Amino acid sequence: MTDRARATLVGSLIVLASLGAATTAHADAAGPTDYRSEVVSVDPETPAIEVSIVGGDAFVELRADEGTEVFVLGYEGEPYLWFQPDGTVLENQNSPATYINRDRYGTIEIPAVADGEADADWKQVASGGHWAWHDHRSHWMQTTRPVGQAPGDQILDATIPLVVDGTDVGVQVVSTWLPEPSPVAGWLGGVAGLALAVMSWQMRRRDRSMPAISATVPAALLALLVGGWQYLSLPAVTGPRPIWFVLPAIAVASAAAGTVAGRRGHGFAADAAQLLVGVELAIWGFIRRDGLSAAIIPTDAPHWLDRFATAMALAGGVAFAALALWWLFAATGVSGSREPTGSPHPAHP
Repeated sequence: MTDRARATLVGSLIVLASLGAATTAHADAAGPTDYRSEVVSVDPETPAIEVSIVGGDAFVELRADEGTEVFVLGYEGEPYLWFQPDGTVLENQNSPATYINRDRYGTIEIPAVADGEADADWKQVASGGHWAWHDHRSHWMQTTRPVGQAPGDQILDATIPLVVDGTDVGVQVVSTWLPEPSPVAGWLGGVAGLALAVMSWQMRRRDRSMPAISATVPAALLALLVGGWQYLSLPAVTGPRPIWFVLPAIAVASAAAGTVAGRRGHGFAADAAQLLVGVELAIWGFIRRDGLSAAIIPTDAPHWLDRFATAMALAGGVAFAALALWWLFAATGVSGSREPTGSPHPAHP
């Protein structure tokens, strides 16, 4: 294969990996945060509803028992959500809250029709008496830190108004600024990722029967475990990102295919597969990098494991991709038409 053909193939692999990342991203799923919001009281208490916070401070989640009618009021006191007795959940398209709550920071432009004084225009958004939404009364709304406060301080105390079966109910929410986590898990993960890359390099140098790409398997499998765990940790209504498990799943499949190709003597295919594994892992780690320093990661997995896997994928992915590029283009005798390592060189006149 010519250098031009190799470059075309490599470029296509990188573009494919990048497009996979772009097409599986969700607009505004729960992300890492330094703030923990909690429901501290429901006044008056009622067993007919359950209110909780999802994703550290990202979403308010409400479940209403069958036969219970609940209205969630918007920021101007207008009806925003309607949980009907049969479990149907409706959203008022004329409520400003419908648009303000579409992302964490309320940056969506509010259409002229949205007016707290307008008649309600209801649209069904869910069933089963269950829904979750960004409620800006429940979390810190700025990208900057609270002025004059420090980690450990309570930064918010607010009430979300409901009407439950005709009775006014207040849901009190408080939010606390948490300190940064220990960086140890991240550093260890980065070292582990680089160690796997070194292992890959050594396997190639020693011409072992096991292809060098097999060293990428632990990082890819751990990323798949952690990404799938996070995806399954969050309610579907909060829009967890498929990218959390799709990218490492592609990496695992590529590593398996590359290992088979390497064992059959298809060195170029194995190196191209390792490049794809490295790019997928590097992208996966990069989009999750905020979790390395954030106090809360929206997952049921141990946070240290999530940080370890993210750092391993980021450092290891970059190193795997760099090695693959070297073997594909720069190293002597590593193209698809190379002679096996250790074979005699042809005589020259």
